[in-house]
Amino acid sequence: MLGLSGLALMSMLTAAFFVVTRNSNAAASQPSGAKGVVQSIKYVGTTSMHASSASAKTTGTTSSLEFRHEPEFDEDIAKSGHGALRVPADHTPKPTPSSVVTDGNAPGFSGLTHAEQRLADNGNQFSLVPPDQALCVGHGFVLESVNTALRVYNTDGTPASDVVAINPFFGLPSEITRNTNPPVFGDFTSDPKCYYDAPTGRWFVTILQSDVDPATGNFTGPSHVEIAVSQTNDPRGDWNLFSIDTTDGDGTLPGHPNCPCLGDQPLIGADANGFYVSTNEFPQFTGGFNGAQVYAISKSGIEAATSGSSLDVVHINAGALTTPDAGGIWYSVQPATTPGTGYAMANNGTEYFMSSLQFGPGALDNRIAVWALTNTSALNSANPNAVSLSHVVIDSEVYGQPPDSAQKDGPLTLANSVKPAEHLEFLAGNDDRMNQVVFAGGKLWSGVNTVVSGNGPTRVGIAYFIVTPSDPSGTLSATMAKQGYVALTQDDVLFPSIGVNASGNGVMTFTVAGSDYYPSAGYAKIDATNGAGAVHIAAAGAGPDDSFGGYHAFGGTGTDRWGDYSAAVADENGNVWFACEYIPNAPRTVNANWGTFVGHVMP
Repeated sequence: MLGLSGLALMSMLTAAFFVVTRNSNAAASQPSGAKGVVQSIKYVGTTSMHASSASAKTTGTTSSLEFRHEPEFDEDIAKSGHGALRVPADHTPKPTPSSVVTDGNAPGFSGLTHAEQRLADNGNQFSLVPPDQALCVGHGFVLESVNTALRVYNTDGTPASDVVAINPFFGLPSEITRNTNPPVFGDFTSDPKCYYDAPTGRWFVTILQSDVDPATGNFTGPSHVEIAVSQTNDPRGDWNLFSIDTTDGDGTLPGHPNCPCLGDQPLIGADANGFYVSTNEFPQFTGGFNGAQVYAISKSGIEAATSGSSLDVVHINAGALTTPDAGGIWYSVQPATTPGTGYAMANNGTEYFMSSLQFGPGALDNRIAVWALTNTSALNSANPNAVSLSHVVIDSEVYGQPPDSAQKDGPLTLANSVKPAEHLEFLAGNDDRMNQVVFAGGKLWSGVNTVVSGNGPTRVGIAYFIVTPSDPSGTLSATMAKQGYVALTQDDVLFPSIGVNASGNGVMTFTVAGSDYYPSAGYAKIDATNGAGAVHIAAAGAGPDDSFGGYHAFGGTGTDRWGDYSAAVADENGNVWFACEYIPNAPRTVNANWGTFVGHVMP
């Protein structure tokens, strides 16, 4: 969410062309055995889910003080790999279209909307695109965070807290203080994630943070991953706040050139021993990309830490590890979460990760990477750096850079209000980075956006992967247990997340859009035997996306950023909860009409 008021807009992440090298389907691990460096986590203080006024009114001004876009940092600038074999362009996936059930039968409720996010903190917020979705469920509560706001609900959908702005929740200055002359800019925050650890009854919320100049909003260098951990199993109570420095000094550290850097899009996971964060490291003031960074923290340590506690994190520079393609850099290495207590306990505790590959100038790829961080029990010892990270690359079905999604025509309040009037905007398909990962039933579950073809133009579809990892003696291997596609005949499905319960039954959520559907919340049941089933419309969209992000009058290109990620998670009873972006029949601001739907299904 980089402000047009002084923060330089950086191009969104666009997937590179891909290079393919052949690997056996069951491959041995690469001899990386990567170790990390130990750094300290700063205890910041405490916070609570205090009430946050939503009484302010938006004016719909076109001033740059109203908007922040959220383009991703461009990872492709550092990817120039090449290899001996490529997937030909005519190998674009042509899956059998999924059937569609327009029954709207998922129990659920409308979650946070643009209006609620914009008007939180007495209106001292920006209009933001796209909605980045966080969801965690447990102990009878649902916690949702979208962009820079969060709220707790009861499981019947009734609010259990007011809408709370992210910056005040983390003890940071408001995004922008509007009642001063001139206005004052607060810390840049973005990319929320949340997790409920059922065995310990603790809630986690993370965000990206970067210091800014209060007068201009420009980055000044220091950056962090901020972590909030609840003190009890009730998210409405008190939380402890922690901060990991992701600045990496002045760029003199090996493997971290051109810093100060920013840890883009923090991704989170957990096993029996640790809480894990993975980021993509970008220099803030020059081009370049330093790759994925993995941070491993003692879970019991951070849950018990209070003021004065000494707490360490192991930082592993995965971006410095060798890739299959010359010039490639590892990115978006997704940690896994586990429902219940079905953790991988081999090798004194193992945390798994997954990532996709897009290292060079090719349109498609047919490989994914599986990662294992072993000896995670060491995180609870005086020698936390005894953990070791390895990876394996295995064959997969073909996937690749998705196109943008067309929309069904409909009323356009904002587009028709500007001069000249704007056309219906597209929805960005973004890229094919790995989405959230779940370890359940001894398998890893995840999916990516992909290009698909068939009758008519190419469309956005979903490629999913169910992988069986094995690491009995510290030598990682993995096999593809099930893979497949979710796709529609003339429409799009985009931004998947798979939630899986302890029994190994799952639900995949995504947005459904195209010429036949206003942007709608969708889902499909999934298991390791049958793969993904029919597409269900859980909540039908009430109109087209009509937000400022895609319109030329507000600096757009005709394509609006859609939710960069959705979320799905199992509760203690085996229900899978999911949340994704759609267009609700709800109050909007002048500038945007996006909203979210929170649903649940027993798979």
